[in-house]
Amino acid sequence: MTAHTKPPTNDLEAFWMPFTPNARFKADPRFVERAEGMYYYTPEGRPVLDATSGLWCVNAGHCRPRIVEAIQRQAAHLGYATSFNLGHPKAFELASRLANLLPGDIDHVFFTNSGSESVDTALKIALAYQRARGKGSKTRLIGRERGYHGVGFGGISVGGMVNNRKQFGTLLAGVDHLPHTHDPDRNAFSRGRPQHGGEAFADALERIVALHDASTIAAVIVEPVAGSAGVLVPPTGYLERLRAICDRHDILLIFDEVITGFGRLGAPFAAEYFGVQPDLITMAKGLTNAAVPMGAVGVRGGVYETLMDGSEGGIELFHGYTYSGHPLACAAGLATLDTYRDEGLFARAASLARAFETAVHSLAGAPHVVDIRNLGLMAGIELASRPGEPGARGREAYHHAFDRGVLIRVSGDTLAFSPSLIVEPSQIDQIVAVTREVIEGLE
Repeated sequence: MTAHTKPPTNDLEAFWMPFTPNARFKADPRFVERAEGMYYYTPEGRPVLDATSGLWCVNAGHCRPRIVEAIQRQAAHLGYATSFNLGHPKAFELASRLANLLPGDIDHVFFTNSGSESVDTALKIALAYQRARGKGSKTRLIGRERGYHGVGFGGISVGGMVNNRKQFGTLLAGVDHLPHTHDPDRNAFSRGRPQHGGEAFADALERIVALHDASTIAAVIVEPVAGSAGVLVPPTGYLERLRAICDRHDILLIFDEVITGFGRLGAPFAAEYFGVQPDLITMAKGLTNAAVPMGAVGVRGGVYETLMDGSEGGIELFHGYTYSGHPLACAAGLATLDTYRDEGLFARAASLARAFETAVHSLAGAPHVVDIRNLGLMAGIELASRPGEPGARGREAYHHAFDRGVLIRVSGDTLAFSPSLIVEPSQIDQIVAVTREVIEGLE
């Protein structure tokens, strides 16, 4: 062995896995090797029904030929081109297609590479917009408890998931948080939107305005449905009241639609589903069916035009990424939008929502179940925590479900479900049947 030769490592050790207890995984690993449609397959060829769309992202199902072929063609034609002072046609085509799909007057698109980058980009656009219109004192950003907005410093600052924040110091200054909207005492086992507390939860923004003054607040960012926190559905009236308060105090409203975008609720975006117009929308995941990493921020025309007008011919926003508008990602995005359109997948999701709701709520009497929440093709089944072992039941449920051929997602002791929009009713039944077996087997 020379001075420059490292000792060999085993095949599992070098990869530091994200959001994973690495030692536990590497002691008892679970692998998938390929995927098709609604299924992953283990190296032994065992099918595992994917009840989570990968990670809320494979909305059209795995390895769709149309998307695969578009990526292959693009890789052979133009594998990379910068978007700094240079363009390639597919980036402009995809932006135009998205602008036509986005709600209201959100008609400009800034490309990123992930949901985390989309959030940080949206926050920077909000701050730059306030400065460009002569309101540079509006720098404060308002997030929400239990919110998830990715893992950039901006995203974890406005986010409200404690474990994502506690290791990283004081984060961004000038951030405050709305209360979360989960109210199990009044809203447990709601089917669809809970009925209680929506306007009162939103009115907490008025208290924050009274504390800091509207002249200091640039933007509010919320997930229309909080996914990573365990599928927290907004009560009736909540998003509508937030929009009204933001309008009253000249505050931008940002919807983080990284999870809810591209058909998850049966509409292109949750903003359309709820009938509430934000000023900016962040997206990723379903944008390319997760085949190539990509994110984007949709921006209302007035915000974009303010930044253009204030630039005096120079760079309007000093921000961007090496891979913004990457050719392979654009090709994947265009093929994905074609797939959604030609197969009517958003409407299909809407047509399945009631059956999905009925199926998941059939677990209401199962052991340990303390709440069930759902909207569209999203559901969370919350289990009572085992005394002294929070998260243990959720972790065990994940492993037992995988061993029985169904992939679920867990957030603490909440089991989360978000099947692809191509899911069949029989597959919904299988997901629920396996989940029931798993829950009934937990201590």
